[in-house]
Amino acid sequence: MNKCYIAIFVSLVSLLGYSQEKLEKEWMMGPFERFEDAKPIIQKDSLTTFKDPMTDKEIRWESMATFNPAAIVKDDKIHVLYRAEEKLGEKEIGGHTSRIGLAVSRDGEEYKRKSEPIFYPDDDHQKEFEWTGGTEDPRIVETEDGLYVLTYTQWNREYPRLAVATSEDLENWEKQGPIFEEWKDGKYHNTETKSGAIVTELKDGKLVAAKINGKYWMYYGVPHIWLASSDDLINWEPVEDYEGNLAPVLSPRPGYFDSWLVEAGPPPVLTEDGIVVLYNAGNSQNIGVEELGNRIYTGGQALYDANEPWKLLDRSEKPFIKPELPFEKSGQYIDGTTFIEGLVFFEDEWYLYYGTADSMVGVVKTNND
Repeated sequence: MNKCYIAIFVSLVSLLGYSQEKLEKEWMMGPFERFEDAKPIIQKDSLTTFKDPMTDKEIRWESMATFNPAAIVKDDKIHVLYRAEEKLGEKEIGGHTSRIGLAVSRDGEEYKRKSEPIFYPDDDHQKEFEWTGGTEDPRIVETEDGLYVLTYTQWNREYPRLAVATSEDLENWEKQGPIFEEWKDGKYHNTETKSGAIVTELKDGKLVAAKINGKYWMYYGVPHIWLASSDDLINWEPVEDYEGNLAPVLSPRPGYFDSWLVEAGPPPVLTEDGIVVLYNAGNSQNIGVEELGNRIYTGGQALYDANEPWKLLDRSEKPFIKPELPFEKSGQYIDGTTFIEGLVFFEDEWYLYYGTADSMVGVVKTNND
């Protein structure tokens, strides 16, 4: 290895916040730490209102919960796109209506929210897929040309469908529709799809959508994680095996913290070691980790080959983040979640955003001082 290559590698290691002493494996991102006196950065608000196109009435659009956030850096500020639920009676999880709100921070600590959602089920060409459950669980990336690409779940109370929307300013959006509506005559259109995490890379200190062998790649799904590729970030093709079935690239493991399910997290990052995928993990106590309990959501990391995104190279054996604080264990999902969905590189640190117990938004960060 020549001196120039070593210097580049050391620089990347520094940027990604690796720590041989504190991390389970050297390729992992982090370590991530909670802020002193950690608290939710976004919580429900029963006062904000919005005229809903579905009912033509003023509604309290974030009165039930605010959680599961995406994040992106724009104009030297962190923009957090969070899922907000309107309370509809006493319905259980999945029975309310979701929209996406926006909170902006100049310093990564204080967040100012927009009073109305920036993305929601409208009287538009996607209403058949989004009424009345709404728009859920965003992830977001930016292209080198400055286009923002949002993946989200459309919920019409029949099928949850993974969909794409694009924007130039984070506030005016063009809905592109379900990602598999046209592929092979809609083979996977009427199946459950969600959680689309598009691979990114750090260029000049900024995360942008990455191309590998001329294509963009996206890890998606639950209870397994699957893989899809695209030429344009809008039209996607799932990776299948030779029999024409979806080929899982990550699956639950009996005996570990991810024994119940795995679900794609924030946009993965292409590094010198490979593609680092941060994922959400559900535990089944009887075949997993006893002390974690049932259904608890923690965070894991997996490493994939930089040229073959389906090839798993390594995987964490323990969660790198898990519910520990009271606000991470209380709310709609009382078993506890640190549901990771947003990742940004801001002022030489990594910020990781997560939903807590389907109720609030939290954040952890690296500390490279």
